[in-house]
Amino acid sequence: MKKLLKISPLIVMVIAMSGCGGASVDQQNVGDHVGSNGSDVVTVAFVTNQIADFWNIAKAGCLDGQKDFGVQVDVRMPAESTAVEQKRIVEDLMTGGIKALAISPIDADNQKELVNRLAKEIPLITHDSDAPGTDRLMYIGMDNYRAGRMTGELVKEALPEGGNVMLFIGRLEQDNSKYRRQGVIDELLDRPSNSGRFDPPEEVLKGEAFTILGTLTDQGKPEVAKRKAADAINTYTEMNAMVGLFEYNPPAIYQALSQAGKLGQIKLIGFDENEVTLQAIKDGHCIGTVVQNPYQYGYESIRVLAGLLKGDNSVIPESKFIDIPARKITIENVDEFWAKLKALKGG
Repeated sequence: MKKLLKISPLIVMVIAMSGCGGASVDQQNVGDHVGSNGSDVVTVAFVTNQIADFWNIAKAGCLDGQKDFGVQVDVRMPAESTAVEQKRIVEDLMTGGIKALAISPIDADNQKELVNRLAKEIPLITHDSDAPGTDRLMYIGMDNYRAGRMTGELVKEALPEGGNVMLFIGRLEQDNSKYRRQGVIDELLDRPSNSGRFDPPEEVLKGEAFTILGTLTDQGKPEVAKRKAADAINTYTEMNAMVGLFEYNPPAIYQALSQAGKLGQIKLIGFDENEVTLQAIKDGHCIGTVVQNPYQYGYESIRVLAGLLKGDNSVIPESKFIDIPARKITIENVDEFWAKLKALKGG
């Protein structure tokens, strides 16, 4: 097996509305430059898969990378989480003269032609979600299948005797979504690891202790996520746990549970470090969450792109994968984790 380059987690939190040296991207349709270093400095782009607080943390990493590696960074967050909108953004960036691109593909299978075409013109890497089988140079992110299994371990802690579980996620077209979801399922059904497995989302999956009732998607829309969570609470009276696998899913589920008077009765398990999720862990309403390191996604992406533009191909490891590991946050370590986040954001 090829040796992976691992980056130790750097805990950084940025409040969406506080900004990172410029206007908040949440208030813009396509994003903004995170700084200005003059027209003689080359511009690289960091494109996300949607607007989310998660990506504002990554933007902070881009900003620090811009200062450290001497490039101009253009961060773009699609207002609509679609491959069509993402294509429009990258084509606009190409017209604007970017020299390198880091992108989190929304629908990797159907974006191969786009990725390969762009990769012929400029250095192109993926972050957060990969595009395997394309000409991208490398991937920066975590092992989503392993992170999914870690989430499944939290479900087992919440329901030691087993139970009925519903999964919630933005979409399944993304490479990271498929692996993350499958990791949860395989862990709960006590299957051996096999990241190539894919269970249809509409099927009820039964194991010895756990039953997966289904997987509900919302196409990256928090309001839809909340509505589907509320509908699931009303429809699946046998449901014992709800698992939110995108950053905004756990807060949406929390709100639905709170309004239904079901907090604590139906267990909540999260993903990513949304402040609502962390507070729910502190209050005993969420068992735990598996967090990524979006700051490092941004910082490492800019480091690699800047190195490539300077002719330093050593920034790409042999594995073509920089592994930025996930970690569990529970009641035992949430105070320490959150305190570091607040200290690093100056709060």
